[in-house]
Amino acid sequence: MEIQKIKRVRKIIFEVSEVADYLWQRGWAERNAGNISVNINHLINDDFKIKLNDYPSYKLSKTYPALAGMYLFVTGTGKRMRDLAKDPLKNALIIKMNSEGSAYRIISQKKRGHKFLPTSELPTHLLIHNKLAESNSSNKVVIHTHTNELVALTQIREYCNEEKLNKLFFGMHPETIIFVPRGVGFVEYSMPGSEDIADKTVKVLENHDVALWEKHGVFAVGESVPDTFDMIDILAKSARIFFMCKSAGYEPEGLSETELSRLISTFL
Repeated sequence: MEIQKIKRVRKIIFEVSEVADYLWQRGWAERNAGNISVNINHLINDDFKIKLNDYPSYKLSKTYPALAGMYLFVTGTGKRMRDLAKDPLKNALIIKMNSEGSAYRIISQKKRGHKFLPTSELPTHLLIHNKLAESNSSNKVVIHTHTNELVALTQIREYCNEEKLNKLFFGMHPETIIFVPRGVGFVEYSMPGSEDIADKTVKVLENHDVALWEKHGVFAVGESVPDTFDMIDILAKSARIFFMCKSAGYEPEGLSETELSRLISTFL
């Protein structure tokens, strides 16, 4: 690979480890919670050769045709974010999809010596990346984490509603509508790691960059690892402001429609 591309891959791995530390420090990644994936195919040269038969193939239950032959950096199953932050290459993997997008090989571990597999949420990550690749999106990053403040909102039945959630997020802090202009998509509770929740998540991400899973966590997509994290962080701040007002005994006023319109016309 070209030196410049190698440096960019290393930069992405560093950013993943940096964000993993943020997630752990904020209490959004208890034990082995949370996972991150990045489509790095654009950083792999066509002349990059590897003896694929030296690495076992893992069949997928679904085919992802838009990911055929692509390379992805994916965090490992059972791996803790605090460990990922310290040593990303011992807690994450580089996988190469087969020519049909129906199986993958782990090419970052020693031949025939795989110690762990990709995250259990791999079906959701792959389905999202497949959709992004189909649409030639510039978004290459997917982050899933258990953001306390956002999960707490979905424990309140009133806010298990996409319209009310976005009104709350936009109303609590001006930065939210500027940096998360497409708002949040709401996903009703489904079994984590299932194809059902993957399908629901991809559907809401057609119109949003963040999907909020009821009573579980969030999935966000973005062009870079830091930018994707920032969207989650900004939404969490809006939720914290809301809960701070409520815990002090006050009903938060929120930005008015006029104030929001001015923000939109000025920044968007």
